[in-house]
Formats: sequence, C-alpha cells, structure tokens
Amino acid sequence: MKRTIFLYALALGVAAFLLAWLEYKYVTRVFAPEIYILLIAVAFTALGVWAGHKLAKKPAPASFQKNHAALRSLGVSAREYEVLEHLAKGQTNKEIARALKLSPNTVKTHLSSLYEKLGAQRRTQAIQIAKAHALIP
Repeated sequence: MKRTIFLYALALGVAAFLLAWLEYKYVTRVFAPEIYILLIAVAFTALGVWAGHKLAKKPAPASFQKNHAALRSLGVSAREYEVLEHLAKGQTNKEIARALKLSPNTVKTHLSSLYEKLGAQRRTQAIQIAKAHALIP
C-alpha cells in the first residue's frame, strides 16, 4: 500500500511538473490552446485510471466447498444439481436444455422437483436457498 501511495505521489509530482511546462509553452504560444486542454485531459484521465486500478480493492478468490451432506439430505440427484448450476448462472429453461442435451419438459420436471426439495416457489428463491445450504457458489 505504501508503494502505491508513493507511486501515486510521484505521478502527481510529474503531473505538476508537466503542467508547469505546459503553462510555459502556453505563455510562449507554441501550440493552440486546444492542444493544451487535450494533453491535460489525457494525462489526468490516465492518472485516474491508473490510481483507480491500483487502489481498488480486489476481492480475494474464495474457494467454494460444495455441501455434499446437504445434497444427500435433500435428495438432490446429480442431474438436478446440474440443472441447479445452470439455473444459478441465470439461464432460461431452453438454454439449460440445450446445454445438458435435454428436452425443455425434462428441465421443467427437474426444476419442479428441485423446488419441492428445496422448499422454493420460484427460481430466485431456489437459488437463494441453494446458496444458503452451500450447494452453489
């Protein structure tokens, strides 16, 4: 973190120097005013993007452990679990059917069975319950 702050301070110092240099060039009328405005805008945009990238907190990758005991106790089959994974990705019934090479009616059957086993009434509720039981990440 200290290194990032130091680099940011150094970049600001360089930017201040460049602004003073641009002001000198502007006073001596070397370039048109639009060029100066463009250079300043590009410099500060680049500095902002760099600082945002460096200072933004990146979430630590969490390792997900599937709860096999909950799967067994709920009685979720392997195929139903595959449908649940695709459901959690936000796919429609037709997309799930294409991905798993099933008919849409079979997907509906698996979903209704999942809803019953999870005690859910709709897709979003099934996903929330599955996440609460650590069935899906």
